[in-house]
Amino acid sequence: MNFHFVSLFPEFFDSPLNAGLMGKAVQSGIVAFDHVNPRDFTVDKHRTVDDRPYGGGPGMVMMLEPLGKALDSIERPGRILMMSPRGRRFDQSMARELVREQDVTILCGRYEGIDERLLDLYPVELVSMGDYVLNGGEAAAVCMVESVARLLPEFMGHEDSGEEESHSAGLLEYPHYTRPDEYQGHKVPKVLSCGDHGRIAQWRREEALKQTLHRRPDMLAGSELIQEDIDCLRGLDRTMLGRNLYLALVHYPVLNKFGEKVAVSLTNLDIHDISRVSRSYNVGGFYAVTPIEDQKALAENLLSHWLTGAGSKANPDRAEALSVVSVVDDIQSAILDIQSRTGQSPLLAATSAKLDRRKNAPAPLTYDWVRDRLERQPVLLIFGTGHGLADEVLDRAEGIIRPIRYLDEYNHLSVRSAVTITVDRLLADEF
Repeated sequence: MNFHFVSLFPEFFDSPLNAGLMGKAVQSGIVAFDHVNPRDFTVDKHRTVDDRPYGGGPGMVMMLEPLGKALDSIERPGRILMMSPRGRRFDQSMARELVREQDVTILCGRYEGIDERLLDLYPVELVSMGDYVLNGGEAAAVCMVESVARLLPEFMGHEDSGEEESHSAGLLEYPHYTRPDEYQGHKVPKVLSCGDHGRIAQWRREEALKQTLHRRPDMLAGSELIQEDIDCLRGLDRTMLGRNLYLALVHYPVLNKFGEKVAVSLTNLDIHDISRVSRSYNVGGFYAVTPIEDQKALAENLLSHWLTGAGSKANPDRAEALSVVSVVDDIQSAILDIQSRTGQSPLLAATSAKLDRRKNAPAPLTYDWVRDRLERQPVLLIFGTGHGLADEVLDRAEGIIRPIRYLDEYNHLSVRSAVTITVDRLLADEF
């Protein structure tokens, strides 16, 4: 397999691509590297490859002509990749794609970036090694080349080595041990010395599942899990962020379609469905917020039927879901209840189907930001009925979560649907 590097610093690759297994692969002809320096295609005595950006701003931009000539000089470039934080995230599946190629060209940018017109003139694919910034693309290119090359036949020396490692099966790899059998009181797991290959394989699979759940639960969404895997995962302790999440459905103060502050009636469906979502995701609690006495009485009658009345025997699962419901007068009552349960004041995050267009309104909260806060403190997620929460509620919140379909014009989900989608985005299947 041939890798062609387009880089201003070809010497960067000398050591890493000639060491260890990569060096042996070069010597045996499994992989080959060549380097093309855009400076070799300049026409001035200073060998200039960069210039000031149009529109002003810091730094310099790599010029189009040297880069284009450098690419043109490669007889068989194959797929042309450029390392860029704007690109597709590189992962094991992309490594498997690239290993099928005979030639791959990797363009390593420097400075503030390249002249964007290069992407219009050449079939360049942008590739990112992660959400961080490096001085140039060379270090990222080395990582990518090693990930791809080690999948080539004969590169690893043992054909199973590459497939048993982290990410190859959509999971992190199981732990490894070697001699001595005991070191400073820490012993090698007995199962690895039992001689039963079936038991060892099962232990390794279970450990891979455990490592992935505890260290990279996000990977499980794309992993191929059989029933035995899921049963194993269910039996493991895991981070339950839902325990720190509380939901409030506000019926007053909310707005009507004229923007007037009103009270809205509770509905049976809202209480039932949101309680079921709360129980399914192990949410800390669900508050139905209304100061109106007849509405509170209606809710209490509903809860009484299912929790202590005939409904509790007819449908125990529904009773279990409704056990998380509390009826309170206002948001402050919910806050005080959460404080008494957890010993902490909750962060308030409001929701809305519309972007906050009030003057000097801050940027909407993101799901990642709220999830991060859930790891440290309780969060009260506030939903409105009618045509949305009144300003006095929004003003108490830390911010408003970005609307579910914020790029589309139609955004009129029922509050039950909005609660379900929002909670799932925060907690997914693993939390």
